[in-house]
Amino acid sequence: MEKIYRLTAKFPSTEQFGLISQIRRAAISIPSNIAEGYGRRSDREYLQFFAIAYGSALELETQLYIARRLGFAESQSIDECELLLSEVIKILYVMVYKRKETKDRKE
Repeated sequence: MEKIYRLTAKFPSTEQFGLISQIRRAAISIPSNIAEGYGRRSDREYLQFFAIAYGSALELETQLYIARRLGFAESQSIDECELLLSEVIKILYVMVYKRKETKDRKE
């Protein structure tokens, strides 16, 4: 998340209420939903919040792609964020979909 804030700090100021805001909200949404999901008492809610975090990660991935296309930051800086984000996406995928598959097999 810190890398995202550092990255977006270099975006044009005209994007303060546009892409900067969207990217930061998506980045914050990921750990926030993980924390909320972890605190839930049911597997169903746990999976729901992890799925929301996964969706936010995919949203962030799209927004970073747009920022790259618009030339808002150095390619290397975006590469670093995308590399970390791809790891987060993989982890969330396993947490949500593999856990759901296991749960479905038990029922």
